[in-house]
Amino acid sequence: MYNNINILSKALDASWKRNEIITNNIANAETPNFKKSQVVFEDILKDSLAEEKLKGAVTNPKHIHINGGNIEELKYKIKTEDSFSTRRDKNNVDIDVEMAERAKNEILYNTLTSRMQSGFQKIKFVINEGR
Repeated sequence: MYNNINILSKALDASWKRNEIITNNIANAETPNFKKSQVVFEDILKDSLAEEKLKGAVTNPKHIHINGGNIEELKYKIKTEDSFSTRRDKNNVDIDVEMAERAKNEILYNTLTSRMQSGFQKIKFVINEGR
């Protein structure tokens, strides 16, 4: 159960950073030669979870993790899109796309916080012996 909260915590970190990156992209929408950035997390999480099909047991922190499975090392990446430009000033920020991504990220963040809150309520319920 607590492993799920660790994953949710990592997803919240990525969502928070994504909000900062999108805000930076919007702020620089009129800056010549600016290239937009984005946060990559979901693909990294999928790859990490797929590797958990068969993994080695880790009973000591000094053990080598076989086939991933170490949630502590799961981290988002920031990718800069510098391969294309949509305008003459070589800026590649589309303000409509950024606003849509911001709204999507806001919904994701609220969903993740609700899931995390639900997880902690379950733990609290178990600690209080169901009362």
